[in-house]
This record gives sequence, C-alpha cells and structure tokens, in this order.
Amino acid sequence: MHFEIQADDLNRAAEFYTGILGWTFQRWDSDGMEYMMIMTAEKESKESGINGGLLKRPTSQAGEGCGANAFVCTVLVEDFDKTASKILECGGKVAMPKFAIPKMAWQGYFIDTEGNTFGIHQADENAV
Repeated sequence: MHFEIQADDLNRAAEFYTGILGWTFQRWDSDGMEYMMIMTAEKESKESGINGGLLKRPTSQAGEGCGANAFVCTVLVEDFDKTASKILECGGKVAMPKFAIPKMAWQGYFIDTEGNTFGIHQADENAV
C-alpha cells in the first residue's frame, strides 16, 4: 500500500530524497502529528511507483551496523482487528497499537517473527 520513512528532521530528509530521487513532499498535519506525504511519481503518471510518508521518529534510532531499520512497509487489509489477531496467533507482536487516522483509516504497527516492523492499514472514512 505505502511505505514510511522515519526521520529526526523532516525538512532535511525531504530535501535529501528530493535531491536524489526527485520525490515531492506535501506537509499533512493532522491532530498535531507531523507528517509529509511522499509522491514518488506524478499523479496519472505511467511511471510505476508507490507513494509514502515521512514522519517524526517515535523512538530512538538503532545504531549503525544494525541493518535495515528505517523504511516501514504498510499492507492494506480489509479487517484490521481480524488481521491483528492473525498476526499475534502466528507469533507477531504489537509495536504500536491500533490508532485512527481521522476520517481516513485505522493503522497499527507490528513486529514479525524476525524482528521486522510492518504496518497494517484498514481504510475507514469513519475512523476517529
């Protein structure tokens, strides 16, 4: 569905990716959450791409030499609660509990059996 990049300084990170990849960033502030939408390709473009988000890092960063730790992939699901239950049944753990992205969706983050963080996202315009 989309990816997210965590950063200590959103503007610095946006300038970095714009300079390297030509991505565009649009600030999206909701309920005090600092967030920028990332557009990897123009709307209606024939260029393939996946759009994402840039957000303030919610926890301390892992040190160098720890492998991948910055990009989080989020999967679109039909039923957040049902999928969350399956994640736990299969050995996953909650990294960040379910929360509303107001009037858009339910979101949450989990840790898989290998220690990787991933998100699940259920579209719901009634989420509050």
